[in-house]
Amino acid sequence: MIQSEATDKRSFPGKRIDVDLVITGGGLSGVCGAITAARQGLKVVLVQDRPVLGGNSSSEVRLWILGATSHMGNNNRWAREGGIVDELLVENTWRNPEGNPVIFDSLLLDKVTSEPNIILLLNTTVYAVDKKDANTISSLKAFCSQNQTEYTLSAPLFCDASGDGVVGFLSGAAFRMGAETMEEFGEKFAPTKEYGELLGHSLYFYSKDTGKPVTYVPPAFALTDITKVPKFKSFNAKDFGCKLWWIEYGGRLDTVHDTENIKWELWKVVYGVWNHIKNSGNFPEAETLTLEWVGMIPGKRESRRFEGDYMMRQQDIIEQRTHEDAVAFGGWSIDLHPADGVFSEKPGCNQWHSKGIYQIPYRCLYSKNITNLFLGGRVISSSHVAFGSTRVMATAAYVTQAVAVAAAICKEQNILPAEVNQHMAALQQRLLKTGQYVPGLQLADKEDLVQSASIEASSELVFTKFPGTPIRKSLAISSAQMLPLQKGKIAPFTFHADADVATELTVELRVSSKVGNHTPDITVATQTLAVQPGRNCMQLSFDAVMEDNAYAFITFLKNPLVELHFSEKRVSGILSVFNTVNKAVSNYGKQTPPEDIGMDEFEFWCPQRRPEGHNIDLQYPAGLDVFKAANIRNGVDRPTTQPNAWVADWNDPQPQLSISWKEAKTISEIDLFFDTDYDHPMESVLMSHPESVMPFCVRKYKIKDEAGNVLAEHTNNYQTYNRVQLKQPVTTRKLVLEVEHPSGDIPAAVFAVRCY
Repeated sequence: MIQSEATDKRSFPGKRIDVDLVITGGGLSGVCGAITAARQGLKVVLVQDRPVLGGNSSSEVRLWILGATSHMGNNNRWAREGGIVDELLVENTWRNPEGNPVIFDSLLLDKVTSEPNIILLLNTTVYAVDKKDANTISSLKAFCSQNQTEYTLSAPLFCDASGDGVVGFLSGAAFRMGAETMEEFGEKFAPTKEYGELLGHSLYFYSKDTGKPVTYVPPAFALTDITKVPKFKSFNAKDFGCKLWWIEYGGRLDTVHDTENIKWELWKVVYGVWNHIKNSGNFPEAETLTLEWVGMIPGKRESRRFEGDYMMRQQDIIEQRTHEDAVAFGGWSIDLHPADGVFSEKPGCNQWHSKGIYQIPYRCLYSKNITNLFLGGRVISSSHVAFGSTRVMATAAYVTQAVAVAAAICKEQNILPAEVNQHMAALQQRLLKTGQYVPGLQLADKEDLVQSASIEASSELVFTKFPGTPIRKSLAISSAQMLPLQKGKIAPFTFHADADVATELTVELRVSSKVGNHTPDITVATQTLAVQPGRNCMQLSFDAVMEDNAYAFITFLKNPLVELHFSEKRVSGILSVFNTVNKAVSNYGKQTPPEDIGMDEFEFWCPQRRPEGHNIDLQYPAGLDVFKAANIRNGVDRPTTQPNAWVADWNDPQPQLSISWKEAKTISEIDLFFDTDYDHPMESVLMSHPESVMPFCVRKYKIKDEAGNVLAEHTNNYQTYNRVQLKQPVTTRKLVLEVEHPSGDIPAAVFAVRCY
């Protein structure tokens, strides 16, 4: 029994924690930053003011995680973020292909608590900052409402990934709220006061079909005049979760300090919308539906943005400007919303895409005036317009992974965040080694023993055609086959087409105007072919030359009278795309912006989700010899301008790589990178996925030494990055990687093998 006499006052118990890095904010950004930092050897405190991790992606808000892939609705091919973001999304697709947000909560908790270098504090709010001097944080004060404990969190380095920037705000870091004028950065898309300067919050609900009639009595605070919501005429009783992103409010208010008021207004709208659906008589299909879940906290889009040594702006995104200190990339559209949200007559969003992904510089990831404060998540240094793209979760988490590796360099070199600029090459190379792709950069790891090895393969695919029986599909939409061609003259192609009547088929050879993009905005050559009734074997002979190694688009323009031959076979780095519409990301087949907003006009050519998206059964008799074994050490671990993978021949019964040295090498770690389809966006909630394992991924492999001893094997792999730590270092002159084809339709592929 505990008994205490009366006293004048008491205080809560206190606890001091000293670590290398304190990360405030346990959303996806804080989680990815903490795991990355822990694996880099830092002791980390991750402090989160909510009972679960994930922030907007958690079961409390239930927003899907997206970034540069944009629901496969833009021209950013193979653009899913790497590193820990990729690991989590691949793991979630394996464990939770149905998109259950509660399962995703447990996955994040599992990943964080599995890292011995992370101290996790849930339900703990940072409320004060102590400073060593005007420009240096010494510690944070935090309080846990559940155990009534006050924490002092001390470290030489701090990262604010809290979304609202609580540490940056309390420490005196320079910040902004609202929109810059067009004149400040020359951003033609800068919003007017009438449109509004802040994005609002959203709050979602889930419904459930009970199989029997359900009545609904709304609470007294529910919105009664549904006509105040201009979208009421387009309500859909079947929509739920983050498909209701347009239930947005608060852009005219202080999106930090007015959050509770904003939440109440959103509750009024949500319960009013549901009352309209259930009781207006306009939705008979809702008779058996019940309201299963309503969000308790709103999902925030925008509040404070902090100033670094550089501020991202519209031109960085649309022009895809390069930066010497690039450490991450983005690719979501510039996505601004009217400040009046659900009460606005304007469209709920205003999305304009760039022609490809863009670099994000390191100078945006630390405070310009608080010397030991990193900026993570959505609070990084960007204008309001650029923020419209950088704010999305996968991008925000990706930059926080870069922060984590920079923090490790700070500790090792005993320097501050801004001084990492003097070690930029080391930071970039270290990021690439973890799987953090940065456009334009290649890994050149001098410690990697594979760089000095001889590499041989049991086979190397030389693509001439897709084997097997083709399938026929109507050319009801314009379709294109992306093929990685090499610099020089283009050889002829062969394809087959069927028709019931005589017609014509127009085929274009297209390429991208910018190397590394996958927007087919330049037409190099055009052929119009006569198609006769029946089966036609046809040849394409483009009198054209590839200026660089790059993807070409063999583009078949729409003709519903024609059936093309497609293949169910798939190959890493080869893809079909279609001139389709994806309204979820403002893709209407072609982007046609007003002339005065600084955006580009171009067409969208996007893949289809499996089981669709079959390759066009295009033959290239000259052969595409681009799947060499040597690709495993070229320093790029995903398709870019070329596949960048070793791919075994279709008919190789036992694919294997042999990596050998003239003199014996001592090896303790082997890193493998497989193909988990960086083109698939892997939305974390709401949407289900066609597979729990990406069909390109090698599932089974063995690693042997020169004597044939098995050093490691995996029989159920589904992850991109496999880090194989040998129980004991082995000294050998040869390693053999034996892999199995993922299926009869897809040959085995490996992006990288590295040995240390």
